Amino acid sequence: MKEADKACAADLQKSGTSQGMIQVYTGNGKGKTTAAIGLAVRAVGAGKKVMFLQFLKAKGYSEHKSLAVFGDKLTLETVGKPFFIAPEGTMSEEDIAKFGESVVIFPPGNPPAEYRALVERGLERARQVLAGGEYDLVVLDEINVALSFNLVKWPDLEAVLDSRNPAVEVVLTGRGAPEELIRKADLVTEMKEIKHYYHDLGLEARLGIEN
Repeated sequence: MKEADKACAADLQKSGTSQGMIQVYTGNGKGKTTAAIGLAVRAVGAGKKVMFLQFLKAKGYSEHKSLAVFGDKLTLETVGKPFFIAPEGTMSEEDIAKFGESVVIFPPGNPPAEYRALVERGLERARQVLAGGEYDLVVLDEINVALSFNLVKWPDLEAVLDSRNPAVEVVLTGRGAPEELIRKADLVTEMKEIKHYYHDLGLEARLGIEN
């Protein structure tokens, strides 16, 4: 931690306010969003207020129904469309055919303009909630994927993180977290895939487990 950050943390501790940390959950293994949801539930249980902002996802996953039960203690917002996107070369022809209209393939470095616009609005929303201090915990779910797809530029995300109210904890999830984010974070967890029935057995996402 930089000396200025240490001084800020010391001042907050003296005033009875906790220093919010930057947490990153990344890697190719399953469980990044699941871990963030678990942390969000724990925070609500401790009387904290949570914003769960999901990038590249539309409402329709089972977790959306679960998180809704927390009322105004947990706000869930999504920045995405019913279809998902993937760069050329990252999915097999078999998978593309299986997903059909549910997936849009784009040339690397040239994501769909409509998705870029969506994510830009989502990033502005992230800036508002991180700077405002209304929420104790802010989860930016799949923001790392948005970075790797060039939907978000690192300097823009870094500016959002730098504008954060020091007391706000922020969690960034998704595979492909860049080195710049890893260096900036206070905690980084990499989910490593050892074995997965999706690849080994060809099983599709199961309701209540992956979806």
